[in-house]
Amino acid sequence: MNVNDYGLIAAFFLMVLLPAPWLGRYLYRAMEGQRTWLTPVLQPVERLCYRLAGVDGEREQDWKSYSLALLSLTAASLLALFAILVLQAHLPLNPQAVPGMSWDLALNTAVSFVTNTNWQAYSGEAQLSYFSQMLGLGVQNFVSPAVGLAVLVVFCRALARRSSRDVGNFWVDLTRAVLYGLLPLSLVLALLLVWQGVPQSLHSYVSAVTLQGSEQSIPLGPAASQIAIKQLGTNGGGFFGVNSAHPFENPTAWSNLLEMASILLIPAALVFMFGHYVRDLRQSRAILACMLVLFCLGLGATLLAEHQPNPAFNALPVEQGGSFEGKESRLGITASALWATATSAASNGSVNAMHDSFSPLGGLVPMFNMMLGEIIFGGVGAGLYGMLLFVLVTVFLAGLMIGRTPEYLGKKLEAQEVRLLVATLLVMPLGVLVLTALGVSFAGPAESISNPGPHGFSQILYAYTSGTGNNGSAFAGFGAATPYHNLMMALAMLLGRFGFILPVLAIAGSLAAKASVPVDANSFPTHGALFVVLLSLVILLVGGLTFLPALALGPVAEHFSLLTAPQGAL
Repeated sequence: MNVNDYGLIAAFFLMVLLPAPWLGRYLYRAMEGQRTWLTPVLQPVERLCYRLAGVDGEREQDWKSYSLALLSLTAASLLALFAILVLQAHLPLNPQAVPGMSWDLALNTAVSFVTNTNWQAYSGEAQLSYFSQMLGLGVQNFVSPAVGLAVLVVFCRALARRSSRDVGNFWVDLTRAVLYGLLPLSLVLALLLVWQGVPQSLHSYVSAVTLQGSEQSIPLGPAASQIAIKQLGTNGGGFFGVNSAHPFENPTAWSNLLEMASILLIPAALVFMFGHYVRDLRQSRAILACMLVLFCLGLGATLLAEHQPNPAFNALPVEQGGSFEGKESRLGITASALWATATSAASNGSVNAMHDSFSPLGGLVPMFNMMLGEIIFGGVGAGLYGMLLFVLVTVFLAGLMIGRTPEYLGKKLEAQEVRLLVATLLVMPLGVLVLTALGVSFAGPAESISNPGPHGFSQILYAYTSGTGNNGSAFAGFGAATPYHNLMMALAMLLGRFGFILPVLAIAGSLAAKASVPVDANSFPTHGALFVVLLSLVILLVGGLTFLPALALGPVAEHFSLLTAPQGAL
């Protein structure tokens, strides 16, 4: 690594962490209907939305009504997007006459974008019309992170309110998340990306003749607007097939830095928003410290692995550096490793390099980040409420150790909450381990694996980890576009989304109804260095004990196979 590499890492952290406190306070005020600098412009639009939808913005819901509204929107969104993808050949804004998707691929894609996963078993420039990209996927790129943010706000209110049956209004929270949060930020980022050369056009693809005399079709489209919300909303679905490794999605070093930083910008800000809800920013700093510790551990491991030469070539008379296989030479190893860590620490899934080509240990880190449940920073809303579940687990364990009824911010944890917490801990093992085992047990599904041995197992393990974790990235050599994997991945994505959302809302409803108890000197402190260490260890132990055997069969075994391979062998 050189000075430019260290400068890139420093710039990345500055662009994420410096605006986070301000943005967190702004989002708190916006979600609670308090005045912000955008209120004079957006409040009339907000009221018009309620009037057109027939929503009473002053009426709150209990957690069951809130959940029903969320599920009804999800079902309607799923059906609408499925219809758009199947019928896109008959819809406008299709200058390339792209045919409709098969039903299984359309279902997989619809579930993917509705659940904020953005898993792509297709290539956008070849299989989607502009209408499908903008009115289909683009709408869900706003709605799905807004749903995650709404669920987080419910959890924050449950911890902040003294005793309340109601937790908010889903339609109000959804509208404010889009209008005041996602839309303005996306507009600014889209303009910056257009400035850097990302296309934003409705023209047909350009036909060109290469220097060799071959004909080439150069894809265009409304890319900048889609890429902005794909990054800010932790969606990750690329406009083009190779995502942000494509020079039209990510043309310059500046666009690369902007897109990387935008992945974690809102998740980092939401940590501070939580502090404003509970009126204790010390809680925010403790959670952020834990996230940064886990992120830096993963980043350091990935950088170390990717800057090492391939041990299989040690005996050859060649000078080796880090591995550039599967990476854009215009971006470099450090930018690729940093992006891979950020995109898997959040439930983003966009890539600027092919994770399938990373070294075994370099590919292990993004996989393990996702196995933790996408809680290091996580998706918009989803990351922090996932982290708060681990906070409650840690508080429960600490209560057992000191012989006190566990409590967090004055809310006691009792049998009902603990049962729901245990249910959420089973989501990732169920989706990852069970569905991976089924995928490798049958000859048909196993044919999607393009590599033999441990690396082939890593491909399918990564795929179902990505699906259940609502991430969307992949080991690119895995052939997922088959009816079996389309349906099983859809199941994994639904499990990973609603296996957390529904227990979170139930826990929030239970905590909101509880009377707060005074936090005194006998309460276990949840804002100091001791709690940060304890929380980090609980997260690593839960992930390590659950997934270590599977990782040993995949990337760990592949790493040792390289070390023991005959010198000079490929």
